[in-house]
Amino acid sequence: MRILIYSYNYYPEPIGIAPLMTELAEGLVKRGHQVRVVTAMPNYPERQIYEGYRGKWYLTEYKNGVQIQRSYVWIRPQPNLLDRVMLDASFAVTSFVPALVGWRPDVIISTSPSLPASVPAALLGWLRACPVVLNLQDILPEAAVHVGLLKNKLLIQVFAALEKFAYHSASKISVIADGFVDNLRSKGVEAGKIVQIPNWVDVNFIRPLPQENNPFRLAHNLDGKFVVLYSGNIALTQGLESVIKAASVLRHIPDIAFVIVGEAKGLQRLQQECLDQGADNVLLLPFQPRKNLPQMLAAADVGLVVQKKNVVSFNMPSKIQVLLASGRALVASVPDNGTAAKAIRQSGGGVVVPPEDPQALATAILDLYQNPEKVKTLGCKSRQYAVEHYAFEQALNQYESLCYSLTADGEAIQTAIIAKQEVSPTPMQ
Repeated sequence: MRILIYSYNYYPEPIGIAPLMTELAEGLVKRGHQVRVVTAMPNYPERQIYEGYRGKWYLTEYKNGVQIQRSYVWIRPQPNLLDRVMLDASFAVTSFVPALVGWRPDVIISTSPSLPASVPAALLGWLRACPVVLNLQDILPEAAVHVGLLKNKLLIQVFAALEKFAYHSASKISVIADGFVDNLRSKGVEAGKIVQIPNWVDVNFIRPLPQENNPFRLAHNLDGKFVVLYSGNIALTQGLESVIKAASVLRHIPDIAFVIVGEAKGLQRLQQECLDQGADNVLLLPFQPRKNLPQMLAAADVGLVVQKKNVVSFNMPSKIQVLLASGRALVASVPDNGTAAKAIRQSGGGVVVPPEDPQALATAILDLYQNPEKVKTLGCKSRQYAVEHYAFEQALNQYESLCYSLTADGEAIQTAIIAKQEVSPTPMQ
């Protein structure tokens, strides 16, 4: 097949949707498909276009067999509401040019956010007479309204209309968790249109590694420490101030070290919080190169998942799959009724504590510090669950089958895919 992936985020952006869409595109190429990606100039999470991509309207690159068509976007480091609207609008407009002039796809996979990108994706699908799969990584505007990012009533109405259009115009909607299914069904989306495909992790790349002589531990003087790690976005939805306060509660135990890895602007804010709380047991580090990610994760004894109280229940951070695959014990400070809490409980690889409760978070971490066998048991369950439920090959099979089901020769080819899946190699344990 010829598959077009319409995604605002892509390589070389290090976190969030970008690594997922990069792995999906390259995985489909390895299966023999022709893939091109329509995306923005890379800018996340710093919110400024990366060096080497600035001053350009359009740029075409090739990486691991994928054609990457980049377009200019309006981006500001500290965006206000108008800047956010301009960002979405600029991508919707500029991205349509390369999307249109490239070869005709058999299937379009459009990733949301950005929600406004569903308009050019749908228009391209109509002009090229090809189906569109809407891949929902988040549900907007609901999530943005919930955390206070979107308050303007007119914009809320506009985005609600965009949401309705996106669901109506898509041939299929792929969602990453069952909470999404319930949400869409409550909005009148028919069950037959929804396909649930969890986000994935490359369990052969992210895997348990020994802590002895770990390069990350040695580089940052963490040898012999009980390391509690958070790595990822530092934004409104996380509330990492709770982690700093929990670290302050445990600062009398010198063996416990907290490590937070994220973007520079978020780290600056947390540095001030560390000073205010007297949390001298917190190490703040910039994002590490992706090739070093397995060693960084292996350096941790505990991996953190953190959300604020007001995060919508269906939110499912992709870091959960990554931490599980690394064989870490998880501590999740997340809403009890949310998708994240449910996934961690099902895995058996972690404990859930109330969000924005530093004392509860500190108590859970102290309990694991005092019970190394529990840490080991949770880590083993994490890895097992990731291999069984989140292996990349399983997700790739599902996306490939979904795309084939929407093409003219889909039924016959799907039979062949099923036969191939039955003899696929098992991911590395």
